[in-house]
Amino acid sequence: MRISSALRLTVLCLASAAFSTTANRVQAGSHTDTVSGASPEAPVIDHSKELPVRLIPNIPPAAEAYYAPDNYHFIAQARDPDAQQAGDSRIGGALTYIFTDDGKLTRRINDRGQDACSYFFPDQQRVIWTSTRDNMDMPLGNWSDPKDYPRGAELYTSDLYGNDVVRLTNNKWYDAEVTVSPNGEWIVFTRQIDGNANLWRMRADGSDEQQITFTEDWQPGAPFYMPDNETILFQAWRASEYGKIRPTPMTVFTIKADGTELTQRTFTRNMHWGPAPAGDGRHYLYTTVIDGNNWELFLGDLAGGEPLRLTYNTGFDGMKSFSKDSRKMLFVRVANEGNALFTHVMDLSSLNLGAENYQGVPDTPVPDDAVLVTDFTVER
Repeated sequence: MRISSALRLTVLCLASAAFSTTANRVQAGSHTDTVSGASPEAPVIDHSKELPVRLIPNIPPAAEAYYAPDNYHFIAQARDPDAQQAGDSRIGGALTYIFTDDGKLTRRINDRGQDACSYFFPDQQRVIWTSTRDNMDMPLGNWSDPKDYPRGAELYTSDLYGNDVVRLTNNKWYDAEVTVSPNGEWIVFTRQIDGNANLWRMRADGSDEQQITFTEDWQPGAPFYMPDNETILFQAWRASEYGKIRPTPMTVFTIKADGTELTQRTFTRNMHWGPAPAGDGRHYLYTTVIDGNNWELFLGDLAGGEPLRLTYNTGFDGMKSFSKDSRKMLFVRVANEGNALFTHVMDLSSLNLGAENYQGVPDTPVPDDAVLVTDFTVER
């Protein structure tokens, strides 16, 4: 793959497992032969089927955005010339920013190292973010390759201006893919140790670290607390299949935060990348690949309903999240010029996915043709 030597954005954190399933990577500034390019055989797409979509103006290429509780501000990692660079086309140069979804505010939170996943606390007084800022002497690694994730990626909190920075982890492993429980009491994240990933959680101040999963072949990630503050939704894929099956099959699971009640939620060999829950506790967003190499967004249903296709775009759509009222979706779409990744907003208000419809986390019926997972161990 030909990649521009210009500044580029790390497009992944929750994205990493999905992008690493192919020899090509999607990065801001990359050329037209990226993984996001649709296959020549892809059918013509009827864009009129999409709900209203708009590009967020006046912000740089940015990815993996998450709304604040006010459904207006959002936090993301954005391309920045001050990010640590290594002259290696695999390695992104992104730092953490807060924006507004009308493009009227741009505020940088961190000024050094390389950053990845970030998230708001529910009181909208603090944010949490991933950075290598205190380990800039370590090899930068490759955010796109789970075999070479950046060691020294640690978790930090700060206020909304990047002040009062508190380092929460200090182990020089890969700590990322971080989100916060709706009640603000717990942080859930992915930690990779010696190439093996598992889910962990800790208190909002960094205390009381607890390992949730204890897997080997399966690699869990992209965790989100559900509205009950007890159930965690996540994806997992097998390391033994990495690089051998493309795109890598990814299964959606839920698990209780204490590591009990592991429950399989999808039952095919398809890719269900980055499941992000709605406020109703039933629906979730995910990315999958259709028609050869076309990355599209779908709305899944934990109660077993048919998935709803949300995007109709020849190319890459992914790295998505709900607003806190579940009336909007932030997502990345590859722009036509230079294949840069830009953040968009889709209006989901017609789908009625908000917390006012929450009736608990439903059971998922097991279809007759289910591909059942029997080798996901959670032993302590």
